[in-house]
Amino acid sequence: MKIITIDKLKEKALSPGEFIRECESAYENTVTETARALAESFEQHPIVLLAGPSGSGKTSTAKKLCKALLPYGIKGKVISMDNYFLPGRPAPSKDGKIDYEKPDRVDSALLSQHMRILAGGGEITMPSYDFEDNTRSDGEKFTRDKNTLIILEGIHALNPDVTGALHEYSDFIYVSVRTRIADETGVLLHPSKIRLIRRMCRDKLFRGRDYHETIAGYQSVQRGENMYIMPYKHLSRHDIDTFFGYELFIYAGVLREIREDFNECEERNDMYSVLPRFLNMVEPLSPDLVPENSILREFIG
Repeated sequence: MKIITIDKLKEKALSPGEFIRECESAYENTVTETARALAESFEQHPIVLLAGPSGSGKTSTAKKLCKALLPYGIKGKVISMDNYFLPGRPAPSKDGKIDYEKPDRVDSALLSQHMRILAGGGEITMPSYDFEDNTRSDGEKFTRDKNTLIILEGIHALNPDVTGALHEYSDFIYVSVRTRIADETGVLLHPSKIRLIRRMCRDKLFRGRDYHETIAGYQSVQRGENMYIMPYKHLSRHDIDTFFGYELFIYAGVLREIREDFNECEERNDMYSVLPRFLNMVEPLSPDLVPENSILREFIG
């Protein structure tokens, strides 16, 4: 896993336009190279299983791959595994809590059936899941032609218990933040914390939640990741690092309140006190500098 120092990032941020172009270009190059590899194995692997933890930019990366495949004469079709959730509210576990991220929430039988049909060029009626009332209905009809690659995106995409029947004719991608930031004392901002900061921005801007609420629910999110995602990331043939060196400077402006609560977080001395510590080390950059086609727009709008 790559480590970059906060001082190096601050040095690059002195020329923000060049810094942002450099970061975006590095990510785009990785996507382009991955698309090339997918195109080479397209006939053997008409399905791509793309997984990654929350806040990793899976959806945006899947869309970027579709665009990067076009020069090879291949169209991409992104299908969300979320639409294959079983209808009905799941039963609570022994502790009385409902785990919406369990693998058995996925209708793996229907999923496997549909992917087999699409791999063979047949037609399916895609399901559509409504998370508000936990119902599933019929969506659009879709037929895969010989020039279309299916990208199945979801947290359980690499889990053999969910998608094992598809592995014979599928390729595998793991998407996540893979870079750590180190301060001058050697303290590290772990990739999971960068993904948490992304969630905090998204929750604040689009869901009306303050950062306390996001942090309170994050332990459950991490528990699900450790149980259902991390054990299978070694199965991927392609890894895409969605870290952008300039992103901390953007979040520093969006999350001003957590920067102002620095002393409170330091006094708690919990696992999240590192967040304001790093956000206070950088000068905010305007979100207006973020390119409209950047995957960071998934988190800041």
